[in-house]
This record gives sequence, C-alpha cells and structure tokens, in this order.
Amino acid sequence: MNKYEVMYVIDTAIEDQARADVITRFSGIVENNGGKVERVDEWGKRRLAYPINYKTEGYYVLMYMSAPSDLPRELERNFKISDAILRYLVTRLEGEIPAKREPLKPYAPREAAEVKEEAAEPVEVKAEEPAEEAPVQEAETEAPQTEIE
Repeated sequence: MNKYEVMYVIDTAIEDQARADVITRFSGIVENNGGKVERVDEWGKRRLAYPINYKTEGYYVLMYMSAPSDLPRELERNFKISDAILRYLVTRLEGEIPAKREPLKPYAPREAAEVKEEAAEPVEVKAEEPAEEAPVQEAETEAPQTEIE
C-alpha cells in the first residue's frame, strides 16, 4: 500500500453540515475501496490565490491515507463529479506522514494604545566613548638599499 496526500478545496457557499458530509463522504470512499485514512486536517476557510468560478474563498481539507495504487484514480473521478469541490490534488508521499502542524494564526494588528505606550517609554541610549588611540610608531622613511653586482 502506498501513502498519499490529498488536498481539496470545498466551496464556502455550502453549509457546515453539508461540508462535514462531503469530508466524511471522501473518507468513506477511501475506506470502502481498501484504503485507510490516516489523518484529516481541516485548515478552514482561506483566501484563494486566484478566483475560481468567481469565488475568492475556499475551505481547505488535507487528508493523509494509505491505499492501493488504483484508489487515487477513483478518488479523483469522484472529485470531478462533485459540485462542492473547487480544486483537488492527490500526490504520493515518499517516507512517513509528517507530524501535524499548528494552524497559522491570522494577522491581528496591534491596538493603537499599545503602540502609544511603547512610544512613550524613554529609550536609553549610551553615548559611545572615544577609543583611546594607540601610539603611532614612526615608520622608517629610508629603506636599506643593497647593491647588486
């Protein structure tokens, strides 16, 4: 059995219950065809890199599975006929399934009050003391000359 990574994007226009049904449906397809779902990571709603069918957001799902070599073709066939799926990608993994990562926290700008408090605090700046100058050694102005015969 090979290990696969399946990423698919679900349309955000469908409701939460319908979205959960879509995720369980594709997990069921894997299990019914002799595969095993290792892990399903729901990344949530994210902005698409470019509009797909005039939609700018999608619900991302990442699934890791162990399956026979003919199962990805069946899974892709089901992705194509499903109206809820905007995009999908099935890739074969070499090695072990990676550890689960924590989702990225969305960017939250700091409050204006926090910025003002930081600006109000005095900043100590140490003046650099001039370094002591090393005594200058006078170089010999005349280099010894040797005669060449």
